[in-house]
Amino acid sequence: MTQIKKAEKLIDVLHKNCKLSLEQVAAIAEMTVPEAAAAIEALEKEGVIMGYGAVINWDKLPSAKDKVTAYIELKVTPQRHNGFNRLAQQIYQFPQVKSMNLMSGSYDFGVTVEGESIKDISLFVSEHLATMESVLSTATHFVLKRYKDDGVVFSSEKEDDREVISL
Repeated sequence: MTQIKKAEKLIDVLHKNCKLSLEQVAAIAEMTVPEAAAAIEALEKEGVIMGYGAVINWDKLPSAKDKVTAYIELKVTPQRHNGFNRLAQQIYQFPQVKSMNLMSGSYDFGVTVEGESIKDISLFVSEHLATMESVLSTATHFVLKRYKDDGVVFSSEKEDDREVISL
């Protein structure tokens, strides 16, 4: 297996479960432990691996009642000489912004925000995003229920294993 293929496999293993031991990661990625350790360190230094985290089902926590997520679409006018980058930088600095992407289609940016209430997010949009000079329009979509995130299914219907009896 080539070094590039090994690195890709290593990244895939870590992305799926970063709690595995270094020995387990190395075995699955078909590397020695020192190779895996060196590869991980190099990937972190290169900025390929940006961090480690867990996929959390916030709805299972009592504090989840105080957390609201929304996806906001922004149509903007790109800034001269900076395109979308400078505007993106201004927006993603807000602590409410959890992720931000340049999009194709009728809107330019897709922004994921979190707040303590619908009103909290509404105020953020109306006071911070909509008032920016380059922002032409916004469309806010509130998350009502999560089914799957980062490849992890949150809720699945339990199968009814009772036998059907008909007369």
